[in-house]
Parts: sequence; structure tokens; C-alpha cells
Amino acid sequence: MPLTAAERAVLDKIDEDQLIELARSLLRARGQNPPGEEAATVGVLAEAAAGLGLDVCEAPVQPGRDNVRVTLPGGAGSGLLLLGHTDVVPVGDGWTRDPFGAEVEAGRIYGRGASDMKGGLAAALSAMAALRGAGLSGPVELAALVDEEEKGTGIRAYVASAPAASFVGCIVAEPTDLQTIIGARGASYVYVNVHGTACHAGDPDAGANAIYGAAAVVAEIERLHADLAAHRHPLLGPATWSVGQIEGGTGGSVVAADCLVVADRRLLPGESPATVLDDLRGRLETLRLADRGLTVEVSMPMEMPAFETPSDSLLARTVGAAIADAGGPTLPPGGWTAACDGGFVARDLGVPVVVLGPGSVADQAHRPDESVSIDELVTAARSYALTALRLLA
Repeated sequence: MPLTAAERAVLDKIDEDQLIELARSLLRARGQNPPGEEAATVGVLAEAAAGLGLDVCEAPVQPGRDNVRVTLPGGAGSGLLLLGHTDVVPVGDGWTRDPFGAEVEAGRIYGRGASDMKGGLAAALSAMAALRGAGLSGPVELAALVDEEEKGTGIRAYVASAPAASFVGCIVAEPTDLQTIIGARGASYVYVNVHGTACHAGDPDAGANAIYGAAAVVAEIERLHADLAAHRHPLLGPATWSVGQIEGGTGGSVVAADCLVVADRRLLPGESPATVLDDLRGRLETLRLADRGLTVEVSMPMEMPAFETPSDSLLARTVGAAIADAGGPTLPPGGWTAACDGGFVARDLGVPVVVLGPGSVADQAHRPDESVSIDELVTAARSYALTALRLLA
């Protein structure tokens, strides 16, 4: 749709050079998780937001790990929530550039977190700064949270303290190649601890080998994953299982008394973690491991809920039109096999959620030489600003 004069005036305030420097300053600040180094990034973000004339509030979640709420005040109506995180995955191997150097080359900025998701944080702040004086009916808030990449302690603390029904919608600024994502699978970690009895390997039948029991558990999880493939969500595909870690035993000459299996279980909208665990326990009971002298404990130490927002909802339609009017691609709304903090906002606050941000989760996130396009940063900032103008007119 054609831009109004008021919309053009706001978009003209988005300063590309300022946006680039903001993104680079965030990239120079370490924020690897583990171990949980968000403090440097939080400091840069909070200082930049205050310098842009925005209200800043830090809330401790764990020692040295603060959530940040940046607010552009508006009227007394419901506001718009922009959601992001300040942690990045560890650098890892294979880099040909300084992962915290924030180098600029050929229209791209390089560094750990460029796509996931310091670029999105920079675009959100730039949009909020451009919206000052726009006379919005409600506030625009950026919630930049800790620990998204690991256990989600930041988002859990946020939804526990945020006022219910205070937002008309939420945009998660994760990398989506500037496609409006209206649904995402959730994620969970499932631990299966198998306990047996140690003995000398010279007489293995005198004990109960927990590793053998764990091997049976892994095979059953693989079968369970195959069974889920027949039940596909139309937007997000099937739920999945994936075993990622096995740890057990003390040495080759000792029958293993304990073995831990760690699996990733991707969740679909509406799935209950309790039901997932009950289903797994039922499948493991069929293995009759107790007859072999083994016991099994199953737990889910982390779960991140899935979400789905109707494609014809006000939020989805407004964001889709805004990204096109901001100069972005005209892509249909899509689904995401990754997970994000937006699921907590949808489930616990009852706020509709979409994901939209610069960069690529498939081609850039969690990879060596991670980067983000400067053009996408600008387009994302413009789309966030347009969405706020149109939802909070």
C-alpha cells in the first residue's frame, strides 16, 4: 500500500550509518552462552538505547545476567512488543575473520551473532528511535533477554513479571530472511538416566550393564521418531526426536552402572510436555529393562513451547504488508522448524506472535564467519517502524 506522509517521515529518520555502528558495537561485545557472557552486550545495548532517548530498565535474572526492557512510551493503549536475546552461541572453529571484529565488507557485517540476533536487536532499536514523536496509542517495548540459546531463564523471568494482555502483538526479531513466520516448533531436552549394577568385566553377568539398556533406549527413540513422521503439521512438519549425547561407564574393565541419554524433542503447537514424557515412558516400559536389573528415570529439564498465529490475524497481515512496503521480499507467511522465545509469549501472555528479522537461520546462524546484510538490517528496521505505526495509530 502507498506510504502516508507520516510513515515516510518516520522512515526517513532511520539512519543507515547509525544502524551499522549500533550493530557493530553489539557484535564487538561478547555474549557467548555457555558460559553466559551477556553482560557486555547488555551494557552496550542499554547505553545505546539511553543515548537514543529511550527508557531503559535492567532486571537481574542470575548474577551478572540481566534482562533489558527498552521502552518508547506511547498512549494508554496496548503496545507492541519486539523480542530478542543478548546471548550468542560459542564461536567454535572454522572462522577466517575475527568473530568479534564486526568487519564490514561488500555490504555485510561479520561476527558471531550478526544474524542470530544482534542485527535484529540493532534494527529494533533504530526503529524505536525513529518512532519518537509519532504519537502512538501505546508503547513499543524491546525485551532483550538472556539465556535464549540454552535454558530460557531470561524469557521465563520476563513472562513471570510482564503484565498480562498489555500487547497487541509481538515480533521476534530472529533471522527469517525477512519472511513473516507465523508458526514455529518448540524444543525440549529429554534426559533418560539408566541405572544398573557395576561389576568386574571378567564376569559381566554378575552386574547389570546400563550402557546396554541405554542402547535399547536409543533404538526405541529412533523408532518413535519414525512413527512421528506420519503425523505432519501442515505448516511445521512433524514433531521429531534426535539423540545428541550419550555418557556412561567408568572404564573398559567395569560393567557400567550408569548411562545418560540426552535427546532433543521438537514440539508442535498444542503439544504438552507432560504428554510427551508419558508417551516416552510408555514406550520404554515395553523394553522390560527391569527384567534385566535396570531402572530408568526420564525428565525434561528444558522446554520451549511452539506457537502458531493465524495467517489472517491483524498482526500477521500488518507485518506482511509492512515488510513489503519497507522494500523487503513479498513472501507468503511461513513456518519455522527452529524454536524461539516467542512461544512463551504466545502461551503464557496470550499475545499473538510472528517472527521477522534480518539474516538467515539456515545459512548464517551458528556458523563460522556469520554475517548479515546491511540492506536487510535497514529493511527490518523500516518494517518494525511501519508495523508499530499501523498497529498503534
